[in-house]
Amino acid sequence: METIKVNVEWIEKNFCAALGDNVPGSVVVTARDINELKKEIADTLRFHVDGMLRDGDTVPQWLVDGDYTFDYNYIDVASLLHACEPYATIAALSRVTGINQRLLSHYANGLRNPRPAQRQRIVDGVHEIGRELLAVC
Repeated sequence: METIKVNVEWIEKNFCAALGDNVPGSVVVTARDINELKKEIADTLRFHVDGMLRDGDTVPQWLVDGDYTFDYNYIDVASLLHACEPYATIAALSRVTGINQRLLSHYANGLRNPRPAQRQRIVDGVHEIGRELLAVC
């Protein structure tokens, strides 16, 4: 099974994603929410592969067979925070990370960019919330 890297960014009020180098050609998708983006990526990739086959292009067999998974790489903190919205609020992330809610909101809206250490605190906070949810019996 092949893994396709999906590079996700937050642009204005939408997610924007581009597929990795192991997919021939260029595939870019936008969507308002992360679930819509994931659906659009899958649909657009199938459409792209069908078009390449119709055009007689060389397409890796694993891509033709659908033998792949997607690995989402949130390039900026804004896309990471918006992707977590269905599961964790800014207030919850603030409690777990110790980062001020207003500052997290600035990150989510692309008004400010965190330093690498601050980004790691946010990622660690998301993981902590996930562990807490998994511990619920």
